Amino acid sequence: MNIGVFLSAADLGEQYTEPAREFGKLIGAGGHTLVWGGSEAGLMKVVADSVQEAGGRLVGVSVEFLQHKARKDADEMVVTADLAARKAELLRRSDAVVVMVGGMGTLDEATEILELKKHGLHAKPVVLLNSAGFYDGLELQLRRMDAEGFLPLPLSQLVHFAQDGADALAYIEEQL
Repeated sequence: MNIGVFLSAADLGEQYTEPAREFGKLIGAGGHTLVWGGSEAGLMKVVADSVQEAGGRLVGVSVEFLQHKARKDADEMVVTADLAARKAELLRRSDAVVVMVGGMGTLDEATEILELKKHGLHAKPVVLLNSAGFYDGLELQLRRMDAEGFLPLPLSQLVHFAQDGADALAYIEEQL
């Protein structure tokens, strides 16, 4: 299975690096492929290292202006012209999507993936991996949108909120 993971390329504390490491091990040990932003920095490096160490494959999707930060030993590396093409390629190559902790870019990716799913433009499982309660506020907002009628289908059909990598992977495997 190709598991798309959106997450930060920033160097962050252990409350975020450990869940990334654990999820990467689960992906690799399960014989799955990580499809990710291709960076050799921060959490992107942590998850890729763990996948590779556990025997999984790496498919990176970088962008021209960040190509100098791309991982050299990925099994495959695609370079797109811009961020919009990168998001589309990441989604195209993924059987499921897991959104881990990240900044503005990750939030942009998450909302676009959910918007496309809301409109029926893909039906892939989407998981928000809520490491250290990082997405508590976003979950609250999405639940309010659902309760107040802003979503055309139930939130549970759009996204699964997982507290750890094992829950995220179990949900994906159940859906596919």
